[in-house]
Order: sequence, then structure tokens, then C-alpha cells
Amino acid sequence: MQKIDNYNFSGKRAIIRVDFNVPMNEKFEVTDDTRIRAAIPTIKKVLEKGGSVILMSHLGRPKKNNDDKFSLSHIIGAIESRLDVKVAFAGDCMGEKAAQMAADIKSGEVILLENLRFYAEEEGKARGLAEDASDEVKSAAKKEIKEKQKEFTKKLASYADCYINDAFGTAHRAHASTALIAEYFLNDKMFGYVMEGELKAIDKVLESPERPFTAILGGSKVSSKITIIKRLLESVDNLIIGGGMGFTFIKAQGGKIGNSICEDEFMPLALEILEEAKQKGVKIYLSVETIAGNSFSNDADIQTVSINNIPDGWEGMDASPKTIAIWENVILNSKTILWNGPVGVFEFPKFAKGTETIAKIIAKATEKGAYSLIGGGDSVAAINKFGLAKDVSYVSTGGGALLEYMEGIELPGVKAIRS
Repeated sequence: MQKIDNYNFSGKRAIIRVDFNVPMNEKFEVTDDTRIRAAIPTIKKVLEKGGSVILMSHLGRPKKNNDDKFSLSHIIGAIESRLDVKVAFAGDCMGEKAAQMAADIKSGEVILLENLRFYAEEEGKARGLAEDASDEVKSAAKKEIKEKQKEFTKKLASYADCYINDAFGTAHRAHASTALIAEYFLNDKMFGYVMEGELKAIDKVLESPERPFTAILGGSKVSSKITIIKRLLESVDNLIIGGGMGFTFIKAQGGKIGNSICEDEFMPLALEILEEAKQKGVKIYLSVETIAGNSFSNDADIQTVSINNIPDGWEGMDASPKTIAIWENVILNSKTILWNGPVGVFEFPKFAKGTETIAKIIAKATEKGAYSLIGGGDSVAAINKFGLAKDVSYVSTGGGALLEYMEGIELPGVKAIRS
């Protein structure tokens, strides 16, 4: 497998799959350029080594081609301001203009292709099928789109001499630009710095953590974290379970949780997890009390109550100071920390304190020498919201890809480069 640091880019055209699926306001101004900033080192590496760059990305989930709302033309200014290089816009990713621009590109130049998802071929999913379409029609449509996807992929590959995948956030998708295109660059494919960094950070935590290793899992549903919990039980020393998912564990043990979120059907599994943790010597820390609200809103009345005795009509909304104090002791005595999911409804300012405090404690532990990995959309949003991204070891941009990789699933975008 090629390494970006060792590859000779002189005179070569590099097509780079980046993740520029960035948020914009109603004026089409980028409101968070984290993903753009993350990709800059990879782009600059190619340019500094005498190559040229063709950028490709998706943006949102357009339902039709050429929907201006999802055009990558809106982010050119944001890219140029970080890259300090003029970025030419192809206006399409399949047309004659795009092909000609790719053919004419010179060393040091950068081209941005239009939104890949303007074409159904990128994802390989047939569009416009009637819900009541017969199985025969669906099968024919699926076969047709797969054939078109091959041509789509071949055309993208024809633009360049080498391929770089730097979009970890889409690595769990077997799309044309994230996995299939690699087949056309057997000896000229590699990871960009974002991908390299993500894989190195996750492998460090899951495969060779310095101990004690503490994982903090939050969020609303235990069902979405089952496989991750199972895998973490094989490697962690401590598992802190907060947020809404914790109430399934509390109720399963006989606790009274009021109107708190709970997945009753997963209570038997919660008990199995607790027992498995006990057998493996993993210490599980649940909340001991919670800040409860009498409605799911920032305007709710609040009271602090025992986690096992939440009154009817009230629901747990945030981890209490007493709970945080217990967790703080665990976190500050850890050498490796993984955080995935908030411990309260941090979207509401009234119930954001617990999550903010956890973020600060992780930052403090990092300062003391611990290695900290923050992953998952809400955790990343929280660490950025509280301005602490620079104070932890690594903030993953992966989202769904991170979760699947943590579950032990081989990601198509990773496999395509490594194979």
C-alpha cells in the first residue's frame, strides 16, 4: 500500500475524495469548516510535491440533479481561504467540461468537481421507483444502476493518475468515489492524512491502549451501541454509561425512572451486559442521581433526584454533580479515554452542564498525560461547542464510520485502499 509521504506526485494528477459535507446557513455561508480544515494538509502535500489536485465530495442528500441548494460551488470561498490557492469549479463531475479541465490541469492547480450525489450512480441506488413497483422491476432497476455505476466510476478514475481517500466520514459506504474507484489505481492509491489519523487514533485506543482504559458512552438509545459495548468489554477497564441509554440499565435493575427514555425490550440485554462486565472484571459506572425535568424542554422545572427514584411525570435530563464527581475520579485516573455520546440533553442550555463538565474533565485528564479520543457526532459537537477540541488528543470526524469501525466492521473505503 502506498503512503502519501513517500509517493512521488511530481507531474501527477491526484483525485482526492474529501468530506466537504459541511453545514451552511440560509446565505450559503459555511458555518463550520472543520472538515475543510482537516483536508488541507493532504491537498497541500500533493501541491508541494509538484502534483495537481482534483477534489470530489458529496454535500447533503439531494433528491435531484443540479439542485443549487446542494451545489459545492457555495463552498469554494471557504476552501480557498484555508488553502490559499485558487480553486477552479468544474460545474459537474461527469460532463465534457469536467473531463477537459482534468486533462488540462497543471501542477499546483486545484479543481473542485460538483456534488457527486447529483448522480444516483455515486451511491448505486435506483431513484424514482414507485413504492408499489414489482420485485421484477426493482431487480431490473438495481441491475441497471449497478452497470451505470461502473461507467460512472470509470469516468471519475480517468481524470487522474493516482487516488487518495481522505474522507473517513464516508468510509463505511461502498460508493463509487469511496471504494469502487480504487480498483483503477492498483499501485497508485493511498490514504490522506485525515484517514491515516483516524485509523491510527482508533487503533491506538482499541488495540493497544495504555491502562487504565475508560470508555464513556452516552446518547439516547442503548440499542445503537450494543455491538460497541460488547466489543469494549473486551478491552476497557471502566465503562461509564450516561445519557438516556443509562435508564434502560437502571429500570432493568428495578429502578423507578419516571418518564425517562427507556427501551424496555433491551432490558434483558442490559442485565446480560452488566453480568458479562462483572465476569470480565470491567467496572461499570451508571448515574447515581439525575437532574430531572417535568417536560422535555429548556423551560422545564427541575429537581435533583436519585436515579432509582424519579417521580412520575419527571424524566432524567442531565447527570448531576454527585454523579459527575464519581465519574471524574475514574476519568482523571485513566491513561486512555474514549468518549462517545453526551451524558445529558446538551442541546438545551439548562441541561448541558453535565456534558460540558465531562468535556472539561477529559481535557484535564489529557493535560495530565492521558490519550483521549472523542468520537461520534454529538460528542464532537459538544467538544466543539465548549471550545475544547484543542485540549483533547484526537477528535474524530467519522460519525457512522467511526461507530462501525469500533464495532469491528471492515469499512469498504478502508478495505479498498489496503487490499
